[in-house]
Amino acid sequence: METITIESIPIIVGREDDGRWWADIESMPGVMAYGATRELAIAAVRALALRVAADCIEHGGEIPEPFTEVFSVA
Repeated sequence: METITIESIPIIVGREDDGRWWADIESMPGVMAYGATRELAIAAVRALALRVAADCIEHGGEIPEPFTEVFSVA
């Protein structure tokens, strides 16, 4: 059985001309964050993705696609 974790969800990372780093989870539209460093941008986008998933669960919404496997029950 394969274990899926938030660390295994693909994240796209880039850098703005002003030096800020951005991180985006393409499979979750709108889940994008900035950080002063690459690591901070990745941490921020992971935290945002978890908040979005938690909000969906709390309000009875559909869990975003990358998290359907993370939160699957065997």
